[in-house]
Amino acid sequence: MASSKVIILLGLVIATCAVAAFASDPSPLQDFCVADPNSAVKVNGFVCKDPKVVTADDFFAKGLDKAGNTSNPNGSKVTAVNVMQIPGLNTLGISLARVDYAPWGINPPHTHPRATEILTVLEGTLLVGFVTSNTENRLFTKVLYKGDVFVFPVGLIHFQQNIGYGPAVALAALSSQNPGVITIANAVFGSNPDISTDILAKAFQTDKAIIAGIQAKF
Repeated sequence: MASSKVIILLGLVIATCAVAAFASDPSPLQDFCVADPNSAVKVNGFVCKDPKVVTADDFFAKGLDKAGNTSNPNGSKVTAVNVMQIPGLNTLGISLARVDYAPWGINPPHTHPRATEILTVLEGTLLVGFVTSNTENRLFTKVLYKGDVFVFPVGLIHFQQNIGYGPAVALAALSSQNPGVITIANAVFGSNPDISTDILAKAFQTDKAIIAGIQAKF
């Protein structure tokens, strides 16, 4: 009887581990799977290009030495390097971005639905932070200086602000070939078509006229 219980328990543990194993992206089954953006086949990610026609350029990008144009309302510019810029990143689960900030510029509150981000400050001084989920909505903030590193957990709303008087630059690494980005203000107030002002007025506990005025800016 006892041995039967042990066997059943062992079976449950194995089943649980199997479910956990399939809960994340599988490891690559070949050396590389360079994305073929021209393929008509739709898969979760990109179809592999024939390895016989793959070249070194499929694993290469340049231009991160160039500062991004921060002449915009946020005063920041994100220059992404993901699978769209480097097809060889397909299935490898990693990407990066350069972020430039004008003095007092912000990278506004946003999320990456598919990636954790680790940010390294190359120049300047940044105020960074993220907010936990609705159970607490706890805010974590930190002032970062050149050489400092900070992590934003996957899916959580986070932001950066240049609090110095000169330009700032950071390099972000992300744990997805295509991490995605949802800028909160753009998604809420700039959706297409608009979210009803009734809904947003109730959500933000304010007047519909105020919501309409904000939507007009997006």
